[in-house]
Amino acid sequence: MAEAARRIGTQEAQPLYREAPNNIEAEQALLGAILINNDAFYRVSDFLKPSHFYEPLHRKTFEVAAELIRMGKMASPVTIKTFLPADEKVGDMTVAHYLVRLASEAVTVINAADYGRAIYDLATRRALITVGEDMVNIAYDAPVDMSPSDQIEDAERRLFELAETGRYDGGFEAFTDAVKTAIDMANAAFMRDGHLSGIATGLRDLDKRMGGLQSSDLIVLAGRPGMGKTSLATNIAFNIAHSYEPAPQADGSFKAANGGVVGFFSLEMSSEQLATRIISEQTEIASSKIRRGEITESDFEKLVACSQMMQRIPLFIDQTGGISIAQLAARARRLKRQRGLDVIVIDYIQLMQGSSAKASQNRVQEITEITTGLKALAKELGVPIIALSQLSRQVESRDDKRPQLSDLRESGSIEQDADVVLFVYREEYYLKNREPKPGTEEHMKWETDMNAVRGKAECIVAKQRHGPTGTVSLGFQGEFTRFFDLAESDHLPERFE
Repeated sequence: MAEAARRIGTQEAQPLYREAPNNIEAEQALLGAILINNDAFYRVSDFLKPSHFYEPLHRKTFEVAAELIRMGKMASPVTIKTFLPADEKVGDMTVAHYLVRLASEAVTVINAADYGRAIYDLATRRALITVGEDMVNIAYDAPVDMSPSDQIEDAERRLFELAETGRYDGGFEAFTDAVKTAIDMANAAFMRDGHLSGIATGLRDLDKRMGGLQSSDLIVLAGRPGMGKTSLATNIAFNIAHSYEPAPQADGSFKAANGGVVGFFSLEMSSEQLATRIISEQTEIASSKIRRGEITESDFEKLVACSQMMQRIPLFIDQTGGISIAQLAARARRLKRQRGLDVIVIDYIQLMQGSSAKASQNRVQEITEITTGLKALAKELGVPIIALSQLSRQVESRDDKRPQLSDLRESGSIEQDADVVLFVYREEYYLKNREPKPGTEEHMKWETDMNAVRGKAECIVAKQRHGPTGTVSLGFQGEFTRFFDLAESDHLPERFE
């Protein structure tokens, strides 16, 4: 009885509420340092935002100071007070007196970055509390239209956003921030090899047409079986991973200066088959020979050297078959947090599954959910996603078998959600199957046509939101499953008739 009474007494002694984590003194010290020396602002400006401050007056003060300093003006208690509410009181002081007190009691500018980091960390903890509270409340309420798996997906997305950007929800951003991002992108393109605004695919003519792979883009790569969709995707994935050059950032993380970290979701082939393709392409040893062991000693040395080189490149393969869009998003987020992620490749859309029960009853709705989810994931992670897609059989019934947007299989949403649609087409594939009887006139004409298209492929840019459409000519070596650039006509040796 006495023990129970003691416990009740202990419970009653506990505070009825807990205050959200904050450090008003650190906020005051940082603002004071900025007001006496505006250079202190630049020590925290790359990571600290007004919303990270707990005290509303401090939030407004930092926002006004940041605007003045960025405009090249002086931020001091005198210049700032006109932009703050004059009649507001801080205890028994006016706002103007409070600003003067902040500046007069500021200790040093040297510690500005430490104060800024403390404020940022506490804001992140407050955001974590908000996400956690929302998660608990939704789990208790259990809305009919939100399954537990949807709630896990939503919580994971918000936690990822918080980890990556310090924010856990959407919202408006100032247009000036968007303009600054656009200018930074143009500057990055100017500084990067080949002057591309996006990530280089390693195929010169394709990069010229597209400007590289743009971040947040959903790029659909489609074609009939046998055209070389997977080969082109593996070629691009390897080229990007092989040319990866990490550049250290101010916060200790790394960003790709060239190339990038690639996540390859192979729903059709195993990781071993995919590796065999890439090794075949790099060593110029036919993949059929590698599988059957029909290789010489020098070939084997090439394979060993290639495998050692491939161990160093940041290419990660997930071979889960029939993966859902929710699982794929979760694994992509995890890879970005743990290793970094610059490009995602998915082989291919029709082998994926939707997450909702309603969508799984209708294939068109399911594909719509998948493409919408992929586009949302590309924007969330800020990376280009190359998604392979099958084409419908109606291509085969036409005389001209070059694919069109209407040939995209099972849903118009693929065409709508994609920022870029690429078709792979090889005339050689169709012409080879129409060989006439040898010795006839038709056979001679067929041979002439075959010589014109042998080893050549077309990559048709059928849709592009930020560039021209058209056709890019590529070379193709079937035995090594490799696409390559054709020689430019002005770089060919001189010919004499």
